[in-house]
Amino acid sequence: MSRVIVPGAMPLRLLRDLRQAGPVGLCEGWREGVEASASAVAALVSRGEPAYGVNTGFGRLATTRIAEEKLARLQLNLVRSHAAGVGPPLPDAVVRLVLALKAAALARGYSGVRPAVIEALLGLLSSDALPVIPSQGSVGASGDLAPLAHLTLVLIGEGEARLPSGRIVAGSEALLFADLEPLVLAPKEGLALLNGTQVSTALALDALFRLETCFATALVTGALAVDGARGADTPFDARIHDLRGHRGQAEVAACLRELLAGSAIRDSHRVGDPRVQDPYSLRCQPQVMGAVLDLIRFAAATLLAEANAVTDNPLVFAETGEILSGGNFHAEPVAFAADILALATTEIANLSERRIALLMDPALSGLPPFLAADPGLDSGFMLAHVTAAALAAETKALANPRSTDTIPTSANQEDHVSLATAAAHRLGAMLDNLEAILAIEALVAAQAVEAHRPLRSSEALEQALSLIRTRAPRWEEDRVAATDIAALRALVAEGGLASLAPIALPSRSG
Repeated sequence: MSRVIVPGAMPLRLLRDLRQAGPVGLCEGWREGVEASASAVAALVSRGEPAYGVNTGFGRLATTRIAEEKLARLQLNLVRSHAAGVGPPLPDAVVRLVLALKAAALARGYSGVRPAVIEALLGLLSSDALPVIPSQGSVGASGDLAPLAHLTLVLIGEGEARLPSGRIVAGSEALLFADLEPLVLAPKEGLALLNGTQVSTALALDALFRLETCFATALVTGALAVDGARGADTPFDARIHDLRGHRGQAEVAACLRELLAGSAIRDSHRVGDPRVQDPYSLRCQPQVMGAVLDLIRFAAATLLAEANAVTDNPLVFAETGEILSGGNFHAEPVAFAADILALATTEIANLSERRIALLMDPALSGLPPFLAADPGLDSGFMLAHVTAAALAAETKALANPRSTDTIPTSANQEDHVSLATAAAHRLGAMLDNLEAILAIEALVAAQAVEAHRPLRSSEALEQALSLIRTRAPRWEEDRVAATDIAALRALVAEGGLASLAPIALPSRSG
């Protein structure tokens, strides 16, 4: 099996791949710690010692002791009562990652669950029987309780799941499909399954991977725009960026130099061009996109640590028999990372929209207005730019931070929350917008580069142009732009253009 989880040591490359369907297993040697942790919980129960969520109520009800004969019912009640999510279900790719993250966290051996719980999670994942998890209802503290409760419902034969065919079935039918028996939850197991940051982390990781693709795509479309506008490559000279010292900036400049190397369009006006400097959206790409790259790397490091963490509560330390209450479920690191990714997404969108606008303006581009074949009779890409502007404006509004907000819950026992799940969830809509903006830039920049024929761009950018033209032919007259935008958005999402950018990104190398 190629997809093997090593608890606590999953690389980003594996996490990215776990969003796809396929068998998943755990490395050798994980059972011993898990069994010891479960035995420690059983021993505490037999001694009658109090431990939060094992033989007490939850949240503000933590001081209420529960009789031993009611402990199984306690866990069942917890799952059912906390399954209070609303909203559209999470995407399948995210649900797969949630299952993998939860299995990996429990397999660390600090959560007090039996191996059967982890095996059930992996059974659903490997068979691609995916719990239907509502996307709203978590505040990102005490873990992602509501969404994880909906996941756990399927493990006990309740709730709903989506089979590989796309059919939604009852949880009991999903277990039959996966050849699993319904779990009867032992003490602590319901709480361990519900407590943790796996949903917010999975949402943020999925956004990270999509953003990496958009980032690399924007370098390619940005380079196309430079040639389309007959811009200069002087601002990408390594000496400029060495003087500032930011790693991302220097690497983006190097990428742009490589993408533009050998362009006959650039060479044709290297001498005698009256323009001294290009607009910022062309000239300052290394400074802006380099800063974005630095943010992406910071967020990736945070999310990688969280993906490999143990984030439920209380935690079981089998070597001493202690069960310690803490707050690893508080998703503040994820909230910050998600907000950082929102800033990065917005700036890529802003810069791309400005380059589209530049190519529409003959005073800046030297090209026909709106790149129309017959300006006046044809409107060209006038409204394609309006769409990009609308999407950029919406993306800016969505970028407002979530981590600075908080709302007390559980009768003020849980009096500070991260809102990490909302912070990560909104990234999906932002990236939808960004993919469409980059599709519009690809459409417009390709038209601009071809306006300089018979001169050719660089080898790399001619490859990009060929890819674009496999989805959207050159405009010889006005036609329905939405068709081309949709086709190119698919190309952006698939990573076809991103693959041409020589840039190191976190999940490509780790």
